[in-house]
Amino acid sequence: MACEIVETEYFTLHTLDNGVFAAIAKPGQGAWSNAGIVDLGEELLVFDSLSTPSAGKELRRQAESLTGKKVKYLINSHYHGDHVFGNQVFFDTTIISTYETQKLCYEKNSIEDLEKEEKEMKQYLLQLKNQIDSTEDNILKASLINQYQEMSKVLDDLSQLQIVLPSLLFEEKLTINGADRMVELYCLGGGHSPSDTFMYLPKEKIAFMGDIATEDLHVPIDNPVEFLSILQQVKQIDISKIVPGHGNVTDLALCDTLIEYLSIITHRAKEAIQYKLSLEEFISGFAIPKEYREWKGVNGIKANLTTIYTYLQKS
Repeated sequence: MACEIVETEYFTLHTLDNGVFAAIAKPGQGAWSNAGIVDLGEELLVFDSLSTPSAGKELRRQAESLTGKKVKYLINSHYHGDHVFGNQVFFDTTIISTYETQKLCYEKNSIEDLEKEEKEMKQYLLQLKNQIDSTEDNILKASLINQYQEMSKVLDDLSQLQIVLPSLLFEEKLTINGADRMVELYCLGGGHSPSDTFMYLPKEKIAFMGDIATEDLHVPIDNPVEFLSILQQVKQIDISKIVPGHGNVTDLALCDTLIEYLSIITHRAKEAIQYKLSLEEFISGFAIPKEYREWKGVNGIKANLTTIYTYLQKS
């Protein structure tokens, strides 16, 4: 799907089209999520800033050295730290997000007491270490090890981390026109987070999806109904290449996989509620379909079963 061009400590850069690049995170190295670089003609646009200032700095360095141009725009797909903790590296650019994402970045990511934050993070890492040592599930162990490694990289950078908020805000759609290329930003609601933005390049038919699309991962769900709706709408767009928030460059088949995943869990949860099964009974009796048994995630499928069951019970 893509041609490898540059290896860095944090990610591998792939060229998707002339002037369009995907930064695919290397596990456990401090990037944690994927990012994008788009040459608009006279300046650059970057999609997501990675999980640490160190990784974000390398992302900007690679973008500008590859093209000889300066970054003008940074897009934040959603508020989660693995996509925005590199923002400070782009403080002199126009940082773009939805209103809701900016609000959540401020509310959820602000560090008021560095010493307390460091202490809590070290305690969390110790808990992860204990879980790694005690689990015999190889898939869960690999997920926990990656979480431990990534959070350790965040801790390493914590003392220099500054929360830089988006300054250009939009609701549902924003078009950015460059001298040579146009990009479209869409927010069709909140599936993975309360507000999820993806970027589409109509001429090249490339989409940078943030965590609306991830590969072989039990990605956390915020709103299962909106998540399904977003994926179904994305399916109607003429897309040839998808850059997921986590995983490798692929195509629209990934959306089909995720639609089926959400549909199966939702159907099973509805049945459980219909037969008056408790949440505990639903989870303990849920047989994971074989196609999802190798998927990673520190909470496995259980967290998503809980979210969907709880959501349907309330609705």
